[in-house]
Amino acid sequence: MISASAVRLEASVDPRLSRWMWLVKWLLAIPHYIVLFFLWIAFVVVTVIAFFAILFTGRYPRSLFDFSVGVLRWNWRVGYYAHTALGTDQYPPFTLADVPDYPARFDVAYPERLSRGLVLVKWWLLVIPQYVVVGIFLGNWGWGGESDRWAGGLIPFLSLVAVIILAFTAHYPMYLFDFLIGLARWVARVAAYAALLTDQYPPFRLDMGGRPSPESTPLTKNP
Repeated sequence: MISASAVRLEASVDPRLSRWMWLVKWLLAIPHYIVLFFLWIAFVVVTVIAFFAILFTGRYPRSLFDFSVGVLRWNWRVGYYAHTALGTDQYPPFTLADVPDYPARFDVAYPERLSRGLVLVKWWLLVIPQYVVVGIFLGNWGWGGESDRWAGGLIPFLSLVAVIILAFTAHYPMYLFDFLIGLARWVARVAAYAALLTDQYPPFRLDMGGRPSPESTPLTKNP
């Protein structure tokens, strides 16, 4: 039996997606890149604080947890809009909170307790095999980096193929969409695990499609 995933990532394609807007989305998203630059700095600081909190108390402080999840959520919305799949023309909102009507959503179930011993090794040692896989998916492109966005990697390559097909046919190839979201979901699980947000080891499993499997933890409402 497949255990429920603590990490949930969703996406849907706009029914009337522009054939050519993807050419400028990266430019339109520049204000988000600036904000995310500072958010990722804060994310690193919060993760270090959370590391010691988990080590001594076995708990990730809820306010810090919500912030960290919010940064990953914000990053996913911008990524989905500007360079990962590019399946929406709706401009991403400037908020850490979940936005139920936005076509890209992300959440992590809050853990009441986390392993005090596991926190010492999971983010660098246990996750090494996953880093290798994610490196193949992303190339030089990570959740926290905005440079060398198209420098190799399966996700950026397939995203480019998808929008080229969109440009010439006016239809987004759903078979590529399902595969791309499956890859992004894999990356999201690894990111949440490495960021100490969950003790649930990321499965070596490709869950394709815009909606995750029924076993996944439901998305929370706005905080």
